[in-house]
Amino acid sequence: MPEFEYIAHLKNGQLQKGTITARDKNAALTSLRENQLLPIVVKQSTKSKGLKMEIPIPGGNKVKAKDLVIFTRQLSTMVNAGVPILRSLSLLRDQTESLVLKKALTTITSDIQGGTNLSSALSKHPKVFSPIYVNMVRAGEAGGILDKVLDRLAFQQEKDSALRGKIRGAMVYPGVIFSVTMIAFFILMTFIVPKIGAILTSLSQGKAQLPIYTRVLLSISHTMRKPLFIVVVVVFLPLFITLFRRYIKSKRGRYVWDSFLLKVPAVKGIVGKTAIARFARIFASLMGAGVSIVDSINTTAEAIGNAVIEKELLACSKAVQAGSQLSTELGKSKHFPPIVVQMLAVGEETGQTDTIILKVADFYEEEVDSAVGAISSIIEPVMIVLLGGMVGIVALSVFGPITQLSTSVSG
Repeated sequence: MPEFEYIAHLKNGQLQKGTITARDKNAALTSLRENQLLPIVVKQSTKSKGLKMEIPIPGGNKVKAKDLVIFTRQLSTMVNAGVPILRSLSLLRDQTESLVLKKALTTITSDIQGGTNLSSALSKHPKVFSPIYVNMVRAGEAGGILDKVLDRLAFQQEKDSALRGKIRGAMVYPGVIFSVTMIAFFILMTFIVPKIGAILTSLSQGKAQLPIYTRVLLSISHTMRKPLFIVVVVVFLPLFITLFRRYIKSKRGRYVWDSFLLKVPAVKGIVGKTAIARFARIFASLMGAGVSIVDSINTTAEAIGNAVIEKELLACSKAVQAGSQLSTELGKSKHFPPIVVQMLAVGEETGQTDTIILKVADFYEEEVDSAVGAISSIIEPVMIVLLGGMVGIVALSVFGPITQLSTSVSG
């Protein structure tokens, strides 16, 4: 998008100079007038003239959760203060640090100038604004409570981001320890053990046979130094990982992988509780914004992050559309505990579904936090034991034969 330099009159008659991003000069003029400015001079900035080459950056087409939360909260505050939506978007576009969000807001502003409503303009940018975001904004526009919906939406995003952060944070330490262990093992087996093995072999010739565990270690070391092994590690292992990641991103592969995670003893508790916490938070936010129950279920199912539970929720949606109660249908699920079903039933009876389900979200987010903390506390000593065991095996395989050989020589 080109930049335009402008000089314009304010309402009080003072002059204001600045720059504005727009599709063309006419769009820039329209945007200035919408912001209560009377344009005097508008011309394309010399910085934006000429050929520009955009180099794609990995991950550069995404907006950080933090930037989106800040934008949503600020937009909520400005709308609540009575600032026109077009002017609010223009101001937030000019001050955001996210280039992707700035680009999206430029297009959204132009669409709104052309008569499109906010939710429809947001829906054209699915990589920036999720279906949850769009549906809640649409409900806020229909009910005339856009500021309240945006505030609720920002809160929901903060909670969702915090939940993801806890899980990612819990995996960092084990990942680092595991990587260090593998690197240390590779260096030992390919550089150090062969040299020590050569010394032990020369010392043991005609005197004594090396212990079985030493011979196994030397055999593994010899295999790891073969070109075929190196080819497998360098070529086929990354290829396998790439193919596996593609498989689990496919519809069938994702369902199989998510089903597997819900059966692994050490993992299924965290995966299930995380899915329930996200369901409760998102579903409550959509219901509180005035979205219909069927649309709320469908949107939540798409965003929950687990294909197995998503399938169950979509089946519930069809049953609810046919006249059944959501609590009745969730009661048939293997993954929603009775307490969730009972609290949902109470919410349906009292007409306070969103308020009660929010309590479920708070409870299960605390459960996820406790489960992640427990797993982290278990993983740490396990990884230390594995690392120590690896070093111990290598030490035993080296010093054991030396002791045995020294004994046979002295004898």
